Amino acid sequence: MKHLLSIEKLARAEMESILAQSTVLKRERGRHSRLPLAGQAWAMLFSKASTRTRVSFEVGIRELGGQVLFLPASEIQLGRGEPIKDTARVLGRMVHGAVFRTFAQTDVEEFSDYAKIPTINALTDEEHPCQILADIFTCQEKFGSIEGKVVTFVGDGACNVVNSWVFAAARMGFELRIAAPRGFQPAEELLQRAGGKVVCTEDLKAAASGADVLYTDVWVSMGKEAESRERIEQLRGYQVNAGIVSLARPNALVMHCLPAYRGQEIDEATFEAHAQTIFDQAENRLHAQKAVLQWLVS
Repeated sequence: MKHLLSIEKLARAEMESILAQSTVLKRERGRHSRLPLAGQAWAMLFSKASTRTRVSFEVGIRELGGQVLFLPASEIQLGRGEPIKDTARVLGRMVHGAVFRTFAQTDVEEFSDYAKIPTINALTDEEHPCQILADIFTCQEKFGSIEGKVVTFVGDGACNVVNSWVFAAARMGFELRIAAPRGFQPAEELLQRAGGKVVCTEDLKAAASGADVLYTDVWVSMGKEAESRERIEQLRGYQVNAGIVSLARPNALVMHCLPAYRGQEIDEATFEAHAQTIFDQAENRLHAQKAVLQWLVS
């Protein structure tokens, strides 16, 4: 049985299959020749707030012929302390697949073990595989293969999005540069486990020089709100703006996984100048996740 729990656990061939199918599903939206989820019901268990992930999965499951049950953790027994494994064993007898957005990576993995149905990690504190698949798909649309390119991440380099980028770099053969203060860089153990060409530096200008992609995310991730003042102060010098963009390659992509806090990780003018790419990236969550769903049931 297949799951999408992390980029770390995906082989390159699996990623390439999902990315290729994303292109087909985007091109054929509204006139799909087959509905692989017809007759199926999928549960969406969300412990964290969501806009893009929730909407893209709900729409995607329906467009592939399935039905959706949205189950906020606060409205089911999971939110009152029922063990993950018990919720999983109940749902595994009633639905055909699950999309789980929560805090701990171990919760998603435990759910998949006990539910015994295809399970998708829709974000944990450790990884965000759906986002990175959509991001790589966006890069491919814009300039072909991501292999051999330079992707520079600016800001909080110790977040789930960066973790997934680290594993993707090793799988897909591109260079990842992470520009962040030392305390906001990925753990050395994770970098060694992933392999690949990953450069961590506090020198933002050096990291941006010659980059094909400049990528950023919020400075205060969900669950880190109590640290807001400290994080904003420490990350203040790590912003994507016109000066940083000028150091990258001509026509470099500026990407943001949203939501964006203008004036923090990116300034207003730069965001709006690259809004087409950023919202193409957001739309591509739908197409890439439909490809994941199709891959899981194939």
